[in-house]
Amino acid sequence: MTMPIFSRMAWACILALWTPWPAAAEPAVELPVLATVRANDDGVFELLLLSWDRKPDPAPPRLQWIQAGVRFGQAHVGAMARAFDYAVERTPAVAHSGTVSVQGIAYRPTGSDGPSAGAAMAVGFIALFKGETIQRGIALTGTLGAGGQIGTVGGLPDKARAAKREGYHTVLVPRGQIHDPRWNLNELAFQLNLMIREVDTIDDAYRLMTGRPL
Repeated sequence: MTMPIFSRMAWACILALWTPWPAAAEPAVELPVLATVRANDDGVFELLLLSWDRKPDPAPPRLQWIQAGVRFGQAHVGAMARAFDYAVERTPAVAHSGTVSVQGIAYRPTGSDGPSAGAAMAVGFIALFKGETIQRGIALTGTLGAGGQIGTVGGLPDKARAAKREGYHTVLVPRGQIHDPRWNLNELAFQLNLMIREVDTIDDAYRLMTGRPL
């Protein structure tokens, strides 16, 4: 059983559902993802485990989604494919081949369908290709826009609460969204003892999340 195939000019991404989780020895990245739940205002903290087998085939590389505690809808799967394509483009010195596997884990079964994790997934895939890691305690929410711009999202108070509940100290949000008629993130950050910072681009977010320049 497979998900629809997403293609671009030079690469193809195939998101497969039924594949064993790759060996622990493969390069891997743990990527936090923040989501919202309509039934409450606490938000949901999810973890994406990204792994790459580095095999010479297939080339171009294959992207597969392993369904676990998190079920992604079509919009979210599409955002994942775009983030993967962007990461390939931003790492031209890397020999891209083999299979990249993504598994979603949450403390309770949940579903997501939206592009708000696009920026975080782009950072995660780039870190995977470069052999770098995401620093613990920092999470990002935002869409992946043209040229690596990070676009606006909703539910930021819920996502901030979810991050704090999981022990995270910093949440990165799109530029201009701390001051919003719908919420006061400065006040919430004070209440939660949480740092909330605005970022403009994937380059900005990558530096803060990995401690290294893109």
